[in-house]
Amino acid sequence: MAMMAPLDERLGAEGGRTPPRDFVEDFLPISAYFSLLCSALLNYSSAELMNLVNPQDRVLVAGLAVALIVVFAGPIRYLLDLARDVEESSGLALVPALIILTVVFFFHQQGKRLEAKTQAAAAEAETVQAEARAAEMERLVTFGQALGRSLDIDAIRDVVLHHLPKLAGSEDAWVLARSDGPWQSLAAPAREGRRDGAQSLESIASRALNPGAGAAAGPVSMEGHFCLPMTAGGQVVGVLGVPEDREPFSEGRRRVLTAAATLLGVSLRNAQLFREVRENSLRDGLTGCFNRTHALEVIDTELRRARRSQAPVSLIMFDLDHFKDVNDRHGHLCGDSVLAAVGSKMRDVLRGSDLKCRYGGEEFLVLLPETPLDGAKRVADTLRRELSELPIPWKGETIGLTASFGVTSALPSEIDPQALISRADAALYRAKDQGRNCVRLSIEPAMA
Repeated sequence: MAMMAPLDERLGAEGGRTPPRDFVEDFLPISAYFSLLCSALLNYSSAELMNLVNPQDRVLVAGLAVALIVVFAGPIRYLLDLARDVEESSGLALVPALIILTVVFFFHQQGKRLEAKTQAAAAEAETVQAEARAAEMERLVTFGQALGRSLDIDAIRDVVLHHLPKLAGSEDAWVLARSDGPWQSLAAPAREGRRDGAQSLESIASRALNPGAGAAAGPVSMEGHFCLPMTAGGQVVGVLGVPEDREPFSEGRRRVLTAAATLLGVSLRNAQLFREVRENSLRDGLTGCFNRTHALEVIDTELRRARRSQAPVSLIMFDLDHFKDVNDRHGHLCGDSVLAAVGSKMRDVLRGSDLKCRYGGEEFLVLLPETPLDGAKRVADTLRRELSELPIPWKGETIGLTASFGVTSALPSEIDPQALISRADAALYRAKDQGRNCVRLSIEPAMA
């Protein structure tokens, strides 16, 4: 019967510890508030709690915690005693169960916080990567648009110097372009005192292209440089190189460099094609010399440049002797073969900087920048001798060829191309009147 009595009566009978009604009414709201406070605090990590409290207030908070423990020491002891009495009367292990539940709840909340932090960190990392990829794409788009507006090597070089360091992530990135001739540098290492000279970089680029295989297979590491062949339409047009860091390049950086090399290769190839088309439109298809219109433009430009720099400029005008007889005896196809041979010999004898022009019919012009009159006469004598010794085979015969030359030089104050050409033409007619196959100088003074 004693076991079936109400708990309050048994507690009062055993120890006189029946809980006062006022205490229960006062303690329950406080305990509920304390439970809510503990639950709220469990949602914060220790670092977050430290951030909520200023460093100068931590002593105050510690004192408040101690005061709370002192205030609630009695109720806490009473609850513990009450729990032990319940355990003894009912055989239930309340305190260990509560402790286990509290520990499990704490670790559960801690795991949720760690998972949330991990997800937040992953989301932040993805955001950073997305922003980096967007920035890379924006730089590549800007680079491509700038290259799209560049139709010659000089313009491409300006674009490369401005954009490539940001794309490559290095001021020492270099670019070498090549079509049929020697290497042409578009960008070189920025730092002074580097051991890599122009010849060293050209050697690295040549080996990176692997000429034995016909074309480079892809990006390669060569003597401390990450080299990317630049191709367009199956044709290699150059090499982009970046000095390798101690750590290997990231996948993102490799992707950007590959895209930049592709854009640059296409732009270089377009510039080459544009130059070829332009030159073909300005050249005579038979002799390979420039046409008359382009020659007049170049002569005008050179005269104005010579006037500013006070540099000499000379002009040679020559005409093939008895060319009409060649056409009449052997036909116009033979005449075309003779003209083609003359154009080829001019390219062999003259400098690359000399303007070679087919002025009309069998007449040719040669503009010699930075060449005085006596030097132009020596060039004309050499070209006359080479043409007279040039055998031209045609249907089992060998056709001989001679030419008459007129030479003149421009004064520093002269800017009229027609006047210069007129004096050379007059000297040419004197050479024809005086026996052909000779060189005559202009005796007329240049007009200022």
